[in-house]
Amino acid sequence: MTEKLKILLNSPYILPILALICLILILLLIIQRIRFDMRIKKERQDAVNRSRAVIAGQMTEQVAPFLKDFPCNPADARFIGKPVDFIAFPGLMENNEVKEVLLIEVKTGTSTLSNREKEVRKAVEQGRVRYIEYNPQQI
Repeated sequence: MTEKLKILLNSPYILPILALICLILILLLIIQRIRFDMRIKKERQDAVNRSRAVIAGQMTEQVAPFLKDFPCNPADARFIGKPVDFIAFPGLMENNEVKEVLLIEVKTGTSTLSNREKEVRKAVEQGRVRYIEYNPQQI
C-alpha cells in the first residue's frame, strides 16, 4: 500500500466519513423508493380513472337512445358499436316510412372522434353511401 493510503486508513476520521457516506446513500435509496412508490400509485390511479371513463362511456352508449335529446325514437335505433355506435331509421317504427338514415356516434366527457369515425363521417358528408342488396348463391 502506498503511504498516503496507510495514513488515510489510520486516520481517526475515516470511520465517521464512511458512516456518513453510507448514511447519505441509504437516504438517497429511501428517497428514490418513495418517489418510485408515489409514481406507481399515481399511474395506478390514472389507470383506474381512465378505466372508469371508458366504462361510463360504454354505459352511456347503451342507454343513450333513452336519454333526453337522442335524435330519434329508441325503437328506430340499432346498436352497432364499431365504427359508429348506432344506425337509426327515424319513422320506421311509427309509420313504416324511413325519413332518413342516421349514423350516430355517442361521445362523453372530452372524448373525440377516432380517425375511423372521422372517415365514416367524411364518407357520409361526401355522399359516398350506397344501399346494396346482397344475395349469396347457394353452395
